[in-house]
Amino acid sequence: QVELVESGGGSVQAGGSLTLSCAVSTSIFGIIFNAMGWYRQAPGKQRELVATITRGGYTNYADSVKDRFTISRDNTKNIMDLQMNSLKPEDTAVYYCNAKGTRGSTYLDDYWGQGTQVTVSS
Repeated sequence: QVELVESGGGSVQAGGSLTLSCAVSTSIFGIIFNAMGWYRQAPGKQRELVATITRGGYTNYADSVKDRFTISRDNTKNIMDLQMNSLKPEDTAVYYCNAKGTRGSTYLDDYWGQGTQVTVSS
């Protein structure tokens, strides 16, 4: 009933840029996604938060990506983007789109995409 599809991953040299996109579709009437975000997981490491954004546009970033990444969303098109600049090898990971679904005052679930690979070479 909720599907998130990431796109835009790839391989880039250090200092380069990539833009990731997440398209959200749902058949659940009345559901809203007040909080959405991007997470990433590198080999052998736990999944970590990269950036979050609310429907009102409030953003929060991990210290490691501040001033380099920009998160945005279009609430009418149900699309969330992550503009990544000045990429570093340590940014290499699988990036996942996340959306927290609510209906009224009820929390429904956390929904995840399948991930898109970002590889940054030195």
